[in-house]
Amino acid sequence: MQRQYPQIPFERYADDGICHCWSKTEAERLRVAIERRFAECGLELNLQKTKIVYCKDDDRRGNYPEQKFDFLGFTFRPRRAKDRRGRLFVGFSPAISNKATKSICDTMRRWQLHRRTDKSLDDLARMVNPVLRGWINYYGSFYKSALYRVFQHLNNILVRWASRKYKRLKGYYQRASQWLQGVMHRQSRLFAHWQLSQVKAGQ
Repeated sequence: MQRQYPQIPFERYADDGICHCWSKTEAERLRVAIERRFAECGLELNLQKTKIVYCKDDDRRGNYPEQKFDFLGFTFRPRRAKDRRGRLFVGFSPAISNKATKSICDTMRRWQLHRRTDKSLDDLARMVNPVLRGWINYYGSFYKSALYRVFQHLNNILVRWASRKYKRLKGYYQRASQWLQGVMHRQSRLFAHWQLSQVKAGQ
């Protein structure tokens, strides 16, 4: 890239890479050149992952079959957003990917927090907050609102925990949700994700 295509910005991580081309023609030529170079090195492109993507936004309003891609746990695609004056526009932006969301939810399920009735809510918070902060710091760098549904899953688990731990809440999911909502209001900093807006106590 540096020797033959210095005008095309690119970045890579491990065996994933992105090249930023100005046109479809340039992208098609570059793909052929990269595939040829890989072959010279005894390598092959992953044909399922290698694609030309049109970065559609308010300035690029054309159509192309591929308009999104995943990279480093983020999905880049057209998204509605607001500028500094509150006006809506469409930008080509990253947010946590579905694959990363599923991985986080799977990790939360493996914690089995709803079974840890021997622990207090403070204990649970101390156990998981370092991991929660890591997720928020990384995936919350862009389009933080996409994290709401991820952490809604954790709050649902905490509601299940409360309904198991406290006899007065057993079998009353709605009452347990209201209880957790009250805790969130009084101790909004107890869990790292509670400081994100629009994350409710339960569904």
